[in-house]
Amino acid sequence: MSAADVRDAARRENFPVASRLLPRAYRRDLMAVYGFARYVDDVGDEADPAERPALLDAVEADLGRLYAGGSPRLPAVRALGPLVAGRGVPRTPFLHLVEANRRDQVVRHYDTFGQLLAYCELSANPVGRIVLHVFGVATPERARLSDRICSALQVIEHCQDVGEDHARGRVYLPAEDLRRFGCRESDLDAPRTSPRLRRAVALQARRAATLLDEGMPLLETLSGFARTAVAGYVAGGRAALAALERGRHDVLGGAVRARRRAVLREWVRVLKEVNGDGSRRDS
Repeated sequence: MSAADVRDAARRENFPVASRLLPRAYRRDLMAVYGFARYVDDVGDEADPAERPALLDAVEADLGRLYAGGSPRLPAVRALGPLVAGRGVPRTPFLHLVEANRRDQVVRHYDTFGQLLAYCELSANPVGRIVLHVFGVATPERARLSDRICSALQVIEHCQDVGEDHARGRVYLPAEDLRRFGCRESDLDAPRTSPRLRRAVALQARRAATLLDEGMPLLETLSGFARTAVAGYVAGGRAALAALERGRHDVLGGAVRARRRAVLREWVRVLKEVNGDGSRRDS
């Protein structure tokens, strides 16, 4: 995946990956993290299924070279060099992203929401923990709150991508919720979203909204560019949830995504919400 491809993919995300409001060094590091995560996801989703385990092994081996002070072979891993050297990011979050894609090769369904959140601990939460290191603000408590935000963003993406995931043979909506609303397998690849499937998606969206709210105290502990960036992630999640609600959770009838303008409005709203609660304002 070229740098231009990474930038194009970043623009399609629900949230601003590396806003121009941030200094260039932060943008460089955030795009490197995104590029790595995107590459690993593409290996797990797009490569020849027979080759995926070996390709994921190659990513892990390249991370080993990077952290041993050697020269990585993969561009997506080489791009992490300044971040690892300058920010002290541990290797474990990157390994968890690789492991999430290994799990995708063998796990096709999640029975409960709790099981889905356990998957998010590998597939989404590591990114937030890396971001905290990028800004030099990583602490155990902040990591815990960041996990809530990142899990919420992952659940929202699963809601939006029901049809795409099903085409790949995966169903991330909890099976017990699909059974609860009487959903059938045929509901997942229909041209439009059935009322029963909409109810299942709406339940996940409400859960994601709760997770975002539970993660909001993270912003009160941050200032400056760290607060600005994390507020953008929360804003993207809220705007995406609003778009899902406006679209009546019809995730199969068309792309249910928030417009960039809506994300920006929500970004301003989130920052005002935090700054107006008596906590320290950005400097």
